[in-house]
Amino acid sequence: MKTASIDVGLKRIGTAICLDGKIVLPQNAILRKNRNQAARDVKAFLEEWEIEKLVVGLPKGGSSEAEMERRIRHFVGLLELDIPVVYQDEQGSSFEAQELTAGQFRHKKDGRVDSIAAKIILERYLGIY
Repeated sequence: MKTASIDVGLKRIGTAICLDGKIVLPQNAILRKNRNQAARDVKAFLEEWEIEKLVVGLPKGGSSEAEMERRIRHFVGLLELDIPVVYQDEQGSSFEAQELTAGQFRHKKDGRVDSIAAKIILERYLGIY
């Protein structure tokens, strides 16, 4: 089953795909100008790869957990998807992504770390990690 994951942030949305159930590949992050544009771009990304299931990172713990969960679920609702959507705990994935990539490239705001976080989220869901 072709599966994708997204790590929804306020400025960027990290993306990753798994086409064979074994190897997860980070993709280019989607830069978020507004939620409607971002929803269109995510939907186009899912259609381009013919994704059959979407895994969405949800923050667990922390002071703003409820607010971020509400925002993320609202954003996913904008996608109007005909495929299953599952939510996966993303706690620590962004920090872990920064740790994994330390020294490999400068941490610019280009979304690479966000997509590595999406890769970690999908690997956790698939039980690869």
